[in-house]
Amino acid sequence: MGRYVLRRLLQLVPVFIGTTFLIYALVWAIPGDPFAAKCGDRPCPPAYVAEMREKFHLDDNIFSQYFQYLGNLLTGDFGETFSGLQVSELIADAYPTTIRLALLALLIEAVIGLAAGVFTGLRGGGFLDNLVLVSTLFLIAVPVFVTGFVVQTFLGLRWGIISPTVSIDPTWGELIAPAFVLGSLSMAYVTRLMRTSIAENQRADYVRTAVAKGLTPRRVVGVHLLRNSAIPVITFLGTDLGALMGGAIVTEGIFNIRGIGGLVFRAIVTKEGITVTGVVVLLVIVYLLMNLLVDVLYAVLDPRIRLD
Repeated sequence: MGRYVLRRLLQLVPVFIGTTFLIYALVWAIPGDPFAAKCGDRPCPPAYVAEMREKFHLDDNIFSQYFQYLGNLLTGDFGETFSGLQVSELIADAYPTTIRLALLALLIEAVIGLAAGVFTGLRGGGFLDNLVLVSTLFLIAVPVFVTGFVVQTFLGLRWGIISPTVSIDPTWGELIAPAFVLGSLSMAYVTRLMRTSIAENQRADYVRTAVAKGLTPRRVVGVHLLRNSAIPVITFLGTDLGALMGGAIVTEGIFNIRGIGGLVFRAIVTKEGITVTGVVVLLVIVYLLMNLLVDVLYAVLDPRIRLD
């Protein structure tokens, strides 16, 4: 296990370099003058623009800029904005809220999605099964911003069950409704994925063998059926954490959450590419580590999978 984890960590290095370079190149290719609106209504003096371009090495080729950025990144330096603010400080202020929001959304989609998927998979064809299928189809068809608007309007403004917006430093309780909105689409996918996996594995030979051996239904489902059926769901949930963090910009905007979504939006508007790159680099790290964790969990859920 240890050798496998070490080998996978080494394999992540070229993946990290390749993805971060691609991100850096895409941000570098964004058209427009980053200093167009830095001096108000008047254009910035040429001397100021020349000084700033020299300071941030904007006249160097993209490879030189990237490797300078990568070298600083390895020391924990995410760079500096054109306004003189440290990107690491901006991320440190915004990231904790988004992480809590994404983790809570992941928990909601996992608990509700797995429970609904297992129940409908074991007892398919009934009224509740059809209700769950229709409900998940509705969540998949409706955009997240519509779901957020409906939740905010009815639960917040009309019925007063939740606060329409959250505070500057929101509690876990304030993030429940936004987390439900953020994870609603993934929750529908988890439900359908688990339901399909349960229904397929119910007809597998190992399940019939376990029943023929006289094992109790609880043991057949809990030990044999669930562990194997959960493998594709674990794959989805593992990679979904990064997607939730990256896709939180809409939910954060609806509920006025000060997270990385607003930070990225402001950085795009002001053409602060270094901030966008720093945020996306952290998302890449989350994706890579979650993929490694999912691979390790495979062996835990299914002993037939060996990590050599």
